[in-house]
Amino acid sequence: RFAKERNLDPWEGHKLGLQKLEEVLEWLWNLGVRIVTVYAFSKENFHRSEREVRELMNLIKDGFIRIRRDERIKKYEIKVKAIGDLEELPEDVRAEIRKTEEFTREFNGGVLNVAVSYSGRSEIVNAVKEIVKDYSKGKISLDEINEDTFSRYLYTARLPDPDLVIRTSGEERLSGFLLWQSAYSELYFCETNWPEFRRIDLLRAIRTYQGRERRFGR
Repeated sequence: RFAKERNLDPWEGHKLGLQKLEEVLEWLWNLGVRIVTVYAFSKENFHRSEREVRELMNLIKDGFIRIRRDERIKKYEIKVKAIGDLEELPEDVRAEIRKTEEFTREFNGGVLNVAVSYSGRSEIVNAVKEIVKDYSKGKISLDEINEDTFSRYLYTARLPDPDLVIRTSGEERLSGFLLWQSAYSELYFCETNWPEFRRIDLLRAIRTYQGRERRFGR
């Protein structure tokens, strides 16, 4: 949307989006937010034009290289993890993801999840398949299968569910993002396009979140 409004190629907008992500992460880390999940590329994005997908793959690869070289990752000791159906990505992209994950594997100051080739529905289906496999092997009984158990089979296993989900660009839907994990998350929708997202927009989202009463279904 941002690129279209300015008569830019879509990938030019994505490049600006990556630069904005690096800026927003600094704001979040300075505010003490230590677990962040960003939606970089959905499985549905593979249906875009061949040129756009190719440019996005190059951008994702470059993004993981830049993360690995970013001194702030070492400063804040941020563990980086890619979540999604990574087998659908080109091997050169997967290679850079593996290098970055390995480089940050021992860091324990925070977590940055990067959702690539991700679909919330596919994540749930994959978790069901893994549970069925373990059940068939006798590793888990029917009585042991509950919400907590199920959560351990998700990409975000052993991490808390998100407190706040921010969606920019005027869209008021999750688009398959963390469908299980966001059941009781607070949602904040912002009209600002992502490349133009400002620190004040982030602070407004956090302030709105702080003013809400979380009921968790009760």
